[in-house]
Amino acid sequence: MNKKGLTEADIRTKFITPAIVGVNGEKWDLLTQLREEIYFTKGRVIVRGKAVRRGEAKKADYLLYYKPNMPIAVIEAKDNNHAVGAGMQQALEYAEILDVPFAYSSNGDAFLEHDRSSRNGVVEREIPLDQFPSPEELWARYRKVKGYNDEQESVATQDYYDDGSGKTPRYYQLVAINRTVEAIVQGDNRLLLVMATGTGKTYTAFQIIWRLWKSGAKKRILFLVDRNILADQTKTNDFKPFGQAMTKITNRSVDKSYEIYLSLYQAVTGTEEERNIYKQFSSDFFDLIIVDECHRGSAAEDAAWHEVLTYFATATQIGLTATPKETKDVSNIHYFGDPIYTYSLKQGIADGFLAPYKVVRIGLDKDLDGWRPEKGKLDKYGHEIEDREYNESDYDRNLILEKRTTVVAAKITEFLKATDRFAKTIVFCENIDHAERMRQALVNANADLAAANKRYVMRITGDNDEGKAQLDNFIDPESTFPVIATTSQLMSTGVDAQTCHLIVLDKRINSMTEFKQIIGRGTRINEDYNKFFFTIMDFKRATALFADPTFDGDPVLIYEPGPDQTPVPPDEPRDVGIDAEGLVYDPIGAYEPPVAGEPPKKYYVDDVEVIVATERVQYLDEHGKLITESLKDFSRKAVRQAYTSLNAFLNAWNDAERKLAIIEELASQGVFLDELAEQVGRDYDAFDLVCHVVFDQPPLTRRERAEQVRKRHVFAKYGNQTRAVLDALLEKYADGGIKSVESLEILKVDPLTAFGTPVEIVKLFGGKERYQAAIRELETELYEAA
Repeated sequence: MNKKGLTEADIRTKFITPAIVGVNGEKWDLLTQLREEIYFTKGRVIVRGKAVRRGEAKKADYLLYYKPNMPIAVIEAKDNNHAVGAGMQQALEYAEILDVPFAYSSNGDAFLEHDRSSRNGVVEREIPLDQFPSPEELWARYRKVKGYNDEQESVATQDYYDDGSGKTPRYYQLVAINRTVEAIVQGDNRLLLVMATGTGKTYTAFQIIWRLWKSGAKKRILFLVDRNILADQTKTNDFKPFGQAMTKITNRSVDKSYEIYLSLYQAVTGTEEERNIYKQFSSDFFDLIIVDECHRGSAAEDAAWHEVLTYFATATQIGLTATPKETKDVSNIHYFGDPIYTYSLKQGIADGFLAPYKVVRIGLDKDLDGWRPEKGKLDKYGHEIEDREYNESDYDRNLILEKRTTVVAAKITEFLKATDRFAKTIVFCENIDHAERMRQALVNANADLAAANKRYVMRITGDNDEGKAQLDNFIDPESTFPVIATTSQLMSTGVDAQTCHLIVLDKRINSMTEFKQIIGRGTRINEDYNKFFFTIMDFKRATALFADPTFDGDPVLIYEPGPDQTPVPPDEPRDVGIDAEGLVYDPIGAYEPPVAGEPPKKYYVDDVEVIVATERVQYLDEHGKLITESLKDFSRKAVRQAYTSLNAFLNAWNDAERKLAIIEELASQGVFLDELAEQVGRDYDAFDLVCHVVFDQPPLTRRERAEQVRKRHVFAKYGNQTRAVLDALLEKYADGGIKSVESLEILKVDPLTAFGTPVEIVKLFGGKERYQAAIRELETELYEAA
């Protein structure tokens, strides 16, 4: 057998796989320990206008598992024309991402091994095919490096929870779970996990707890959250397998017969000593405490429930957060130590697990220029307005410009009408009063849909039972209503709104932590409901926080429309209180008439016009870098990187057997020709779009090209039926472009079906080769003028 003539797939099947499993299958179990060609990322979502596609996903040739969900080695294969170690660099890159200790490369002659756990001695060595190590050998080497005793090993290898559905953790969740369990096995008691919103922190926490609980390493566990809805979501969803062993601490009562406890921060602490329920537990009652969203309060030493952590100091404590907090006053890194693992928003978007987003920035004239009342001006309630300059830090706090709210509502409605009026939308307002006024303005702007269903727009805030009751419906992808939710704080964290397409920022945000949490409401992808990206509509320049070096996930596009343009893109804050149920409320409430003789807390002004002054587009390229030029400029630059001149492009186009191959290659570089056609003209072919936009050539429409071919009578040599087929294909080209001509599927469409089945049509030409030659001749004639 000539190895050099074999493909990589052949090398894997005939040489590498047999070497891994052993002659008699005595080494690695093919069904449970070996995965071949395993994709571990999804591929970045690339957005151009309304068009969405995925970039290339990362794929390992082989991933070997000591036990399910415990990967221990990665192998990269090459064909036999490569050296044994040719795949090692890629294997090491994947081994680092997947956090596995052993990396291998092979070309079918032997293996090159790299031991990432080795701290001395030989790191890389070549191994004959028949001496590939068994699972027990690799684990023994890894165990020795870790220094496990038998008890530690039993915890480190404890099984994951498996519900039988085939659901397995994503690669980064496995890394987080395995690292955490291993660190606890080795005696670490303060751990910090940083995982971006939408990456499954609660599911990760569940698997950590499950493995430590089932192994007996931790017997009584406290899981702390700061919102009632988060505790309920956790209990009914991710933590459901704990069943009867789990309880939620409510009404400040304690039952010590359970093993897994869910609690709000606010339920176990209080301002008065006697209300401190946690002291009813002995200080060594819990041996594991996990703090969800540990950037809020838990890291501050003067936070009310910081005492909980101090009281249960003997327990292992794990902090979960999307935003590690490191300020002069608060530091969860100082408390928990450096993160044991970080999976950032940027990485989540790059891997395709999180949705990228566009930004539409809208500047209102009174926000940009400020507003000063004329002397003696009265508000709508007859109060004289204090004479000073008001700006966006005043609006909706101590000065209400009612027409400003109307303009914001109108812009939101304009966007939804141009895209999808039933796209789930969250509008973040300054406070509860502002959220209520925004609800009213949106009801008036969408009077038809609001009349058809009173839940089309809802205010969902901590003080409103009717709104809170609809929160589950807003979150549920299958529930159409509510569509638009106005809120101030309640929905800024932990609300798992998978199908949220639009986030509106009409509040000042000065904290990166709060900003990341709000962005996190939209970053979940739901392919079943066609949710791949979302849009942020920013009225308060909150997205200026993108320029902060600590922000790790740039937008795919930033758009600032002009005053008369559509809002659809071409294709530490003020103190907040927390009530006993963990619902955030805003100290600035609804309108209260002032006491006689006192100036009012707020002025309500209903006769000052507010207009849109600026509305701006930025794209992310295929590498995730921010681009500020137009789609045309971006396309011109991207094409010129592949084809430096018009001649280079023409030669490649004419030489290509499939023109679609060039179009697909350009798409992989982020050039979306369909979106370009939206701007330049729908009647132009991909070829003319590139020649015109990139190389400044005068374009011809598809129909003009088709008519030129007809005038030249180039198909006279064909028989009547084959000539009629080519003429029908020419018409299909004029209607739909080159994609129509090159696909055999087009032969199943009228009027071509009149000539017979695809097989019969191909036979008219004398077989498939002659049919394809005729298609190539047709394409040559179409582009002859060029």
